[in-house]
Amino acid sequence: MGTAEPQVATSTEAQQTADGFQLVIDALKLNGIDTIYGLPGIPITDLTRRAQAAGLRVRGYLSTSFGCPFEGDVPIARVVDLTQRLLQQVGVYEVAVSDTIGIAHPGQVRRTLEALRAHVASEHLALHFHDTRGTALANVLASLDFDIRTFDASAGGLGGCPYAPGASGNLATEDLLYLLQGLGWAQGIDRDAVVDAAAPLEAIIGHPLPSRYSQALRATRGQ
Repeated sequence: MGTAEPQVATSTEAQQTADGFQLVIDALKLNGIDTIYGLPGIPITDLTRRAQAAGLRVRGYLSTSFGCPFEGDVPIARVVDLTQRLLQQVGVYEVAVSDTIGIAHPGQVRRTLEALRAHVASEHLALHFHDTRGTALANVLASLDFDIRTFDASAGGLGGCPYAPGASGNLATEDLLYLLQGLGWAQGIDRDAVVDAAAPLEAIIGHPLPSRYSQALRATRGQ
């Protein structure tokens, strides 16, 4: 395992980065690789050039990389091909290989990263996991063995996928921090402060946040 410090992608990154989304599965996407999902008629390459001209880095996303609610399994070769095309043809600096419905498991993550790392350097890869089946942290742990050091997360575990029935939220930032800090990384981040910052969101969404660390911390506090 490498020694580079893992990075937790936060909302502040959006101030310096334009995110381009591409879905792996044909049943979910509007057009081909050269059109950004949700913006039909606007080529990703054109959007990338405009962003870079404005001093922005462009990060690409491959959604449903580990499985699709409509078409099932996703060929790893398809993920590798689209990742390479986003980096080489579109010009993004990084591709977030994403489990947007929370179906991935560590064995699958390892197989996918083995194939990707044969063609793409680890510094150009990020991982985005949802925790629908409780495997997000295990998937992060598997990814660390391949020198992946950038992971998306959301405070409290907010999020989900409106197109996949039962797909729950993103990996909670504080749960990810608990794992990474236990491994000696991300020591400068106060995970309890993340819990406190996210707590008021419960009144807005009308139910408890799914973060396991948040639930445990608040239980010890008697909240």
